[in-house]
Amino acid sequence: MAISQELYPSQEDLLYEEEILRNPFSLKLWWRYLIAKSDSPFRKRFLIYERALKALPGSYKLWHAYLRERLELVRNLPVTHSQYETLNNTFERALVTMHKMPRIWIMYLHTLTEQKLITRTRRTFDRAICALPVTQHDRIWEPYLVFVSQRGIPIETSLRVYRRYLKYDPSHIEEFIEFLVNSSLWQEAAERLASVLNDNQFYSIKGKTKHRLWLELCDLLTRHATEVSGLNVDAIIRGGIRKFTDEVGRLWTSLADYYIRRGLLEKARDVFEEGIATVVTSNDFAVIFNAYSQFEESLSAQILDNASSDEEEEDMLENGVDEEDEDLRLDINLSIAKLEQKLLHKFWLHDNKDADLRLVRWEYLIDRRTELHNSVLLGQNPHNVQQWHHRVKIFEGNPTKQILTYTEAVRTVDPMKAVGKPHTLWVSFAKLYEDHNDVNNARVIFDKAVQVNYKAVDHLASVWCQWAEMELRHKNFKGALELMRRATAEPSVEVKRRVAADGNEPVQIKLHRSLRLWTFYVDLEESLGTLESTRKVYERILDLRIATPQIIINYALLLEEHKYFEDAFKVYERGVKIFKYPHVKDIWVTYLSKFVKRYGKSKLERARELFEHAVETAPADAVKPLYLQYAKLEEDHGLAKRAMKVYDQATKAVPNNEKLSMYEIYIARAAEIFGVPKTREIYEQAIESGLPDKDVKTMCSKYAELEKNLGEIDRARGIYVFASQFADPRSDPDFWAQWNDFEVQHGNEDTFREMLRIKRSVSASYSQVFM
Repeated sequence: MAISQELYPSQEDLLYEEEILRNPFSLKLWWRYLIAKSDSPFRKRFLIYERALKALPGSYKLWHAYLRERLELVRNLPVTHSQYETLNNTFERALVTMHKMPRIWIMYLHTLTEQKLITRTRRTFDRAICALPVTQHDRIWEPYLVFVSQRGIPIETSLRVYRRYLKYDPSHIEEFIEFLVNSSLWQEAAERLASVLNDNQFYSIKGKTKHRLWLELCDLLTRHATEVSGLNVDAIIRGGIRKFTDEVGRLWTSLADYYIRRGLLEKARDVFEEGIATVVTSNDFAVIFNAYSQFEESLSAQILDNASSDEEEEDMLENGVDEEDEDLRLDINLSIAKLEQKLLHKFWLHDNKDADLRLVRWEYLIDRRTELHNSVLLGQNPHNVQQWHHRVKIFEGNPTKQILTYTEAVRTVDPMKAVGKPHTLWVSFAKLYEDHNDVNNARVIFDKAVQVNYKAVDHLASVWCQWAEMELRHKNFKGALELMRRATAEPSVEVKRRVAADGNEPVQIKLHRSLRLWTFYVDLEESLGTLESTRKVYERILDLRIATPQIIINYALLLEEHKYFEDAFKVYERGVKIFKYPHVKDIWVTYLSKFVKRYGKSKLERARELFEHAVETAPADAVKPLYLQYAKLEEDHGLAKRAMKVYDQATKAVPNNEKLSMYEIYIARAAEIFGVPKTREIYEQAIESGLPDKDVKTMCSKYAELEKNLGEIDRARGIYVFASQFADPRSDPDFWAQWNDFEVQHGNEDTFREMLRIKRSVSASYSQVFM
């Protein structure tokens, strides 16, 4: 075969050829030669590479460059081209000396992978792993796993490779599990995932938590329930329920789904019921209940769909008289299923028509939703009184269940831990019996209720009051009074001593001091008892020192109604001694008004003493109505001078913000009784009494108006001059306009100029103050 002329060395190549002849083992000379021929055809460079590698077969640089050029040559060729086989042979020759170079192996393996040579590629990967040191195996395993994960690779080959890889690096087991899942190898995937979860030292390189791995295992087991065996799925999922409380609803539905896929429908129903009974959050309850209702709905729909086809088959079996007359044992072609169907179709135990039962179950589940949800809420806090009341409403129309619910509630709720008012459970329980005309049982419930140690005395008092009200509704008035006497009876000394020794004082010991109870009791006595019994109750309230101002007033009014006026006033006296301001204010006002109305002028001195005592004890902000009432007494039944004296005392006793109004009342009364001139002294006293500046100015304006009406022009002008020091012309133009009108009507040019001078002076003084 003739050699092409272009393969011979050219004139320019002779220089490189001569140097190589002198030193054929110099890599530098061969490399310079190749660089110089970089633009030459590959066939010529191929000869140079072959000659160089023959001289230097251990040169990684030459082999790498040669193989790269050969790879570039076949890049656009189909994998069936002969050049690929030449390339593979070149790689094999290179690996004779380059078997420790991972880069050469990786190039070769990528090339074989692209050629889809499965067996040769697998064997080459195995050779590379055997040839390279362990420290470099990770560079080979990465493309090896990519290769076995491709389509067309036998599953058994991939499994064996992954198992070998896990011996090299067990931390990548998650990739193996993903491969098993993608390959539908559910059994081994579940086993591997379970082993990972059982390994306490396992650390996920993909950042997955144990929680997420648990959920993946549960999904795997439930979705492929019939394909996974050998694992205790029930125990696995229940372990997850105990460990991961935030996914309880999802795990319960997964467990039920597992049994549904296994065909164990009753077991699945039991799981749903157990899940609903054990969850503690509304969210988990909603997840389980929705899955449960869908399960029942799908079963009902399936039964209804199959009903028509079952009827047709049954008709065929009933019409097949000839077939039944034959001996079934002689039909060797009859399958077991058909034989069973022919033999058992007439037996009622073999009847599958339970569509009505399925529908009733589904409706019953829907009807129980509110009850089940309430059970979940009570599971969160069994001491929630409001939820127990709501549970009773759920069973409205079913007294038996309501009674059972109340019984469970009063046994469960601890009054010390209750959220709400636990006594309302007892009261509603008794009311239930009362509504059904069973008063005797209602009394039994109340009798037990008053023995409970509530958190607050008011709760126990409410129970006693409700019991008494029930007796009143049934016209048992004596019974109601007797109940109140029992409730308000003070415990004996022996009982108190025993309780003090125990150290845990129940509310029953404090009940006799309950104001609510005594108020109800006294109302009963007023309505049903006698005056003497009612007075005893009021006196007992006062002795216990639990009375309120309103009780004092009510007691006094009761005595007044029965004409015991002096006794009523004694009650008022006791009230004003017991209470202080501001609580005693209503007692004083009522006491004084009743006393004056009763005795008027006949006991004037005593009334004065009462008023004096009242104004002495009253604070400044509450004394004004008492003084006005006192002054009214003097005006109506006493002396006018004493009335003026009272008004004068009042102007000094009231706070500054009420002095102006008090002086106005004082002036008005003085003018009416003694005439207008008498008010001059009061005006002057008011102006000099230390009123606020704006009130002094107001008082001066009224005083000046009075003098003007009396014709005392000069006195009025003098008052205006005095008041001008309190009126800034810029902020109080009304005062200066009033003075201006006065001068226009009653003054002259000199007095008008004097007013303007004073105005300028006052304006200047205010300007200096605010500078």
